[in-house]
Amino acid sequence: MFSAFGEFFIKGGLEFMVPISLIGVAVLVVAIERFYFLFVRFNINAETFMAQIYKQVMANNIDRAIKLCNAAGKAMLPRVIKAGLTRANKSDMEIANAIEESILEVLPDLQKRTDSLNLLGQVATYMGLLGTIFGMIGAFKAVGSAKAEEKAALLANNISVAMNTTAFGLMVAIPSTLFYLFLSGMSKKILADIDQYSVKLENLLTSRSKGAAVEKQQV
Repeated sequence: MFSAFGEFFIKGGLEFMVPISLIGVAVLVVAIERFYFLFVRFNINAETFMAQIYKQVMANNIDRAIKLCNAAGKAMLPRVIKAGLTRANKSDMEIANAIEESILEVLPDLQKRTDSLNLLGQVATYMGLLGTIFGMIGAFKAVGSAKAEEKAALLANNISVAMNTTAFGLMVAIPSTLFYLFLSGMSKKILADIDQYSVKLENLLTSRSKGAAVEKQQV
């Protein structure tokens, strides 16, 4: 298997196959890094986490709710929720501004490098097509100017360059595109959870502050 791939690699021409290989390594590194952060560091069971937060807020245990956010580490949703909780006793506008500012802070970490997977896949495809063009140019030259006894070998070599570079470019581009679609989908899910639950928290804190104001008036 390895010997067959080595032959395939060499016949494709090192001037094209090596750059495509480097792109493939870059795709793998970025994909692994993004998988780790989006599924391990930044992700959390939003429904379970927010149920605990709601329970503490309804019991007026804001400090305990903030501790729950701190215990979640680098997860995105708790970072945004914590921003709102730290302004729990402030005005509605201050709560909303704190949440919005926190969302803007976490967005770059959530979205960075994912788009590069799509770009790297496109570059791998273009490199494969470039190899195809050069291979076909070489094939036409072989047919037009090479000696009769050399034509078959030169034609075969150049067709190998044309076909192998295209195939290898697609072998890198297809997984890259799939990684991009999967990871961007996960990013959107995390962002959707942030949007949904931050609004719910904002409404809860607002109603809580209004309830406290009514109690003061009654006293």
